[in-house]
Amino acid sequence: MSRRLSRTRRGARGPASRGSVTAETAAMLPALMIVLAAALWAIQAVAVQLECVDAARAAARAAARGEPLDQVRDYVRAATTPNAEIALTRDPDLTRVHITVEVRPPWAVSLPAVQVSAAATAVTEP
Repeated sequence: MSRRLSRTRRGARGPASRGSVTAETAAMLPALMIVLAAALWAIQAVAVQLECVDAARAAARAAARGEPLDQVRDYVRAATTPNAEIALTRDPDLTRVHITVEVRPPWAVSLPAVQVSAAATAVTEP
């Protein structure tokens, strides 16, 4: 009789938990997708930041050498994005470049943009 009781108890526990893994996965899947999308957006923002840093350094060197500022702006727009905000100042001593770009995820245009910026300074050549 003890065998029959143990089988009945085991059988009662088994069907009660059946399908719980599927239900938990279905409940967690939207949250997992949101976390994945946020991670991809963060990676995109970091990539744009690196592009801005590289473009600002190269633009500061080119402007400090005496390149025309319009050509330097065109170079920065080609290296980053067309909607980049570029501030160039060339003094007799220093040349400064400041680039600002707004990054939006391509899958959610309604979300607020993240502003990414980079600045570089070079000594102006005589």
